[in-house]
Amino acid sequence: MKNPYLPLPMRLEKNFIETEDKNIRTFTLSFINKEDEENFKYMPGQFAEVCVFGKGEAPFGIASSPTEPGKLVFSVMKVGKVTTALHEMNEGSILGVRGPLGNYYPLEEFEGKNLVIIGGGFAFTTLRSTITYILDEKNRDRFGKLTVIYGARNPGLLLYKDELAAWEKRDDIELITTIDREAPGWTGRVGFIPAVTEQVAPSAENTYAVVCGPPVMIKFTLPILEKLGFPPERIVNSLENRMKCGIGMCGRCNVGNKYVCKDGPVFTLAQLQQLPGEY
Repeated sequence: MKNPYLPLPMRLEKNFIETEDKNIRTFTLSFINKEDEENFKYMPGQFAEVCVFGKGEAPFGIASSPTEPGKLVFSVMKVGKVTTALHEMNEGSILGVRGPLGNYYPLEEFEGKNLVIIGGGFAFTTLRSTITYILDEKNRDRFGKLTVIYGARNPGLLLYKDELAAWEKRDDIELITTIDREAPGWTGRVGFIPAVTEQVAPSAENTYAVVCGPPVMIKFTLPILEKLGFPPERIVNSLENRMKCGIGMCGRCNVGNKYVCKDGPVFTLAQLQQLPGEY
């Protein structure tokens, strides 16, 4: 029986600052063993435990897409012991990864449907994976219209700026970026995600909405989507509620009878409405 706590060794290939406040870095990891790479099958929405040897491990959503083989990408905010140690690691260092863990966005159900992907701030990581997967030339025809609404407090906190610029040039994705308040040089939208979502007013017909962001953003965005006509079973959320071990053993992330790390982190609003409001 494979030990679920045993991490795979990986090499840190790139480590660079993602946001102007320098609190978020993006890490690109490569597999050391070819067999590990072949066996690590994941889908957008899943996460993994990243281990800094001697410091500990922490769960992070996988920002890369399975359409980008040979590497795993994580964007990590510096908030504690493990993330600080990770931020200080040099390229070429060896670290560990356990995963993939959790469920993933129901891409099979999304096929043939339009998609509205709504993200805020740092939580855009797994949405980046999903968008990259859908835009891949092998997958794009399987999905309908793709609308992405993405916001941050200011322009310097937007993730993946080069990719955002590339997506804006494509005609098979509608990208709407917004910031909370006016900023010098910013010519895009200004406003919070819920208000911008209401202004954009995406059609709910034959459409799924995928939402991932800070709790307050989700709290005020879900009613807007329901007001626009999205039924709860077509609103898909990703929770990262107090996850720790990643395999449903430590019990930190349970909501009612569900473990976010094992039964989620992806839930429809219809599923969440059946759970206690602890998330």
